[in-house]
Amino acid sequence: MIISIIGMLIGALVAGAGIYYLVKEKRDKESVKIYGIISGVGGVIFVAMLIKLILELL
Repeated sequence: MIISIIGMLIGALVAGAGIYYLVKEKRDKESVKIYGIISGVGGVIFVAMLIKLILELL
């Protein structure tokens, strides 16, 4: 359960940082691609850990 919560926090932080820099560097096309991928990976980690947490509680 603790691992799921820590994973959710890490996923949210990675996604948040990716979105922050995506907005900050919106004029550079290569940076937009990189930070978009980073945001997506963070979102996937967050959702996966959320599902894992929900399944542990059932």
